Amino acid sequence: MNGIIFDIKKFALHDGNGIRLTIFLKGCPLKCWWCHNPESQNIGIEKYQLIKKLDGKEIKVSENVGKTYTLSELMAIIQKEQIFFEESGGGVTFSGGEPLQQSVFLKHALIQTKIKEIHTAVDTCGFAATKNFMDIIQFTDLFLFDIKHLSDTEHLKYTGVSNKTILQNLTFLSKYHRNVFVRFPVIPSLNDTKEHLENLFQFLKGIIQNGGIKRLDLLPYHKIAENKYIKYNKENLMPKISEPSVERMAELQKYFSKLNIEVTVGG
Repeated sequence: MNGIIFDIKKFALHDGNGIRLTIFLKGCPLKCWWCHNPESQNIGIEKYQLIKKLDGKEIKVSENVGKTYTLSELMAIIQKEQIFFEESGGGVTFSGGEPLQQSVFLKHALIQTKIKEIHTAVDTCGFAATKNFMDIIQFTDLFLFDIKHLSDTEHLKYTGVSNKTILQNLTFLSKYHRNVFVRFPVIPSLNDTKEHLENLFQFLKGIIQNGGIKRLDLLPYHKIAENKYIKYNKENLMPKISEPSVERMAELQKYFSKLNIEVTVGG
């Protein structure tokens, strides 16, 4: 049983409770304009020719993005961090890309992690067959579920896919899972308009009553990935979009707090 992983982040603090090990699986069905990990989108291992400077000289180097791990290799890495999970109430978060692109490997990794009594989280864009969520729901302690845009037309424009399956899956999880954090990336002028925020508020209000939605994380857009687009020679579709101000994020936090669930800025 093998999976392709492009990064493993130790001591992560924003991907669930406590100190976490975040495992980034390669491959994503979305092509978000603001993607922070553009190197994650293609599911296979990729080789890039990069230019680096050494002692004032430019040299060409090869870099692979993605590495194949067996399930036993991954579990060995996870178990080395177990003491930090126990001390902090943390665990393992499977992210991406979109981890459900490698649904079979993800399911087996979740099962093995739960056997070790380690808290599990899945960070998902929601674009996957509902059956895939059903397959992992009993092995997942927390879902981190992204909502990009409620307009199907705008969602298709900015991510490359329809939002219908995503919204259906979030509604499903809100009914059948006890612990879902909704994550909303705040992108100025793209999805923070008054009309869209009102629509998002009403949609969340409607499914919160199902009982599974416990928190809303407002994630401010940032330009931290700009160098990645340059490094991997990928087109940056948002060079002129500014980061939302601290004041704007506080304003949105106050607005969504009327939903009567926990609302955080930054996750």
